[in-house]
Amino acid sequence: MIDRSEVIGLFNSKLETGTRAVIVLDAAYPRTLDLARLTWFDHLVVHTGDAGGPPSLHPPLPERTGELLVRRRLVEDSLTLMRRVHLVDAVADEHGVSFRASDEAAPFVSLMRTEYAQALKTCAKWLVDHFADLSAEELARQVEHRLDRWSVEFSSDGAQPSGGS
Repeated sequence: MIDRSEVIGLFNSKLETGTRAVIVLDAAYPRTLDLARLTWFDHLVVHTGDAGGPPSLHPPLPERTGELLVRRRLVEDSLTLMRRVHLVDAVADEHGVSFRASDEAAPFVSLMRTEYAQALKTCAKWLVDHFADLSAEELARQVEHRLDRWSVEFSSDGAQPSGGS
């Protein structure tokens, strides 16, 4: 008999979110991305159509803007999981802690071949190409400009992403 209290959901789980983070970090490699930027990117990678990119992977539900409010902790927990399985490396420097795809990330990502995974990789590449090298201020301006109905301050501490390396 399965103890339902131990069943882990897949949708918006640490595993799903961590897999998206690995795909985004793999697309960004060798750049590092901080937690705030990865939180924004976790949302944007599945809603690229809202930002002028490829068709969104997830439907345009009206409540999706609220997702940003709860993502930071989930992204943080998912990065811890992905570090434990050696798919993500933490990098500490004068700007703080940021994250980079590990050497094991690219082979892991290449094994994902479903239609959804291929579309997610395409969206991640587009996202990185258009947003990864922007300063925190420029990223905030771009998000406000492209997604004017959204608020770019989504975390409880008002953290904005720092530049990647």
